[in-house]
Amino acid sequence: QVQLAESGGGLVQAGGSLRLSCAASGSIASINTMGWYRQAPGQERELVAAITSSGRTKYGDSVKGRFTISRDHAKKTVSLQMNSLKPEDTAVYYCNAEGVVVFRGVGGDHWGQGTQVTVSS
Repeated sequence: QVQLAESGGGLVQAGGSLRLSCAASGSIASINTMGWYRQAPGQERELVAAITSSGRTKYGDSVKGRFTISRDHAKKTVSLQMNSLKPEDTAVYYCNAEGVVVFRGVGGDHWGQGTQVTVSS
């Protein structure tokens, strides 16, 4: 069974930095895209950043220039370096793996359970 385990959330002051990490486990042959989404209370889940297997990246407009996504294919991990954090970045951040190919089990798209990021003003 594919599982995504997130770490690195927490409380930080505005202007500070946090680094989120996500590790995929299971009988995984390959993963197409890995990324991060976030959801604030009362709002829809939105894309923060994503990176494909070829290294192409995509960022949400509100985080461009502040956040950087990276990926380790061998370790099946994805990380999000968040700098110059703002109170409006406060949300639950979810790791996503899209297009997972497995040797056994269920492939497709998978989500982590989420990690809270809180930015105080």
